[in-house]
Amino acid sequence: MEVEVEANGLQDSLESNEVEKRKVGLMRARVESEDPSSKDLDDFMIRRFLRARDLDIDKASALLLKYLGWRRAFIPNGSISTSEIPNELAQNKLFMQGQDKKGRPIIVVFGGRHKPYKGHLEEFKRFVVYCLERICASMPGGEEKFIAIADIEGWGYTNSDIRAYLAALSILQDCYPERLGKLFLVHVPYIFMTAWKVVYPFIDSKTKKKIIFVENKNIRSALLGDIDESQLPDVYGGKLPLVPIQDS
Repeated sequence: MEVEVEANGLQDSLESNEVEKRKVGLMRARVESEDPSSKDLDDFMIRRFLRARDLDIDKASALLLKYLGWRRAFIPNGSISTSEIPNELAQNKLFMQGQDKKGRPIIVVFGGRHKPYKGHLEEFKRFVVYCLERICASMPGGEEKFIAIADIEGWGYTNSDIRAYLAALSILQDCYPERLGKLFLVHVPYIFMTAWKVVYPFIDSKTKKKIIFVENKNIRSALLGDIDESQLPDVYGGKLPLVPIQDS
């Protein structure tokens, strides 16, 4: 009986992969006809956008075309340089080092170190893109996702920045879909939940399933479920020191 169930599961998986592969081809043809620059995209990217819209070719194509237009306008030189985000880097709030048990890069962001400043939103958006580009570039072959630890210790109203949170969320969901593997929220003060309640409705259902709030007493054990001690940041009892994103 178990063998039969496994065989049926394998058959379903193969059929699902074939459907997805066929839709990737159809979507590529659709997008290339409207934007020839998309010929340079690999099938993995097309598949990520397709999966982000539950294999709906129309919706996925619209999202990908919008992304290509956004990228040309927002990153005309093909990348963001550190000279374009000096104030954001000075806050020393995002780090990247190590990999989880699945080979996904690990990032750590400290929400209590983020402080809005006059005219900061555009630079903050560039910072988000800079970080996501570096994270994606660090992924080993065959890996498409990263794992994040958002440490909210010390967060207060001076750190609250709803516009920035929504901008980061929009960039992640619309321009880098299917890149986030899991998000741990740790050291979350009660006051943070006021901002969370505002942002939460804008998080898509797929992303919501990847978010885990961790109680302070369970932080190390929860992280060790996905991250080996040798790869766990030392601030959580692991072996690896934190490395600023620009130095990783």
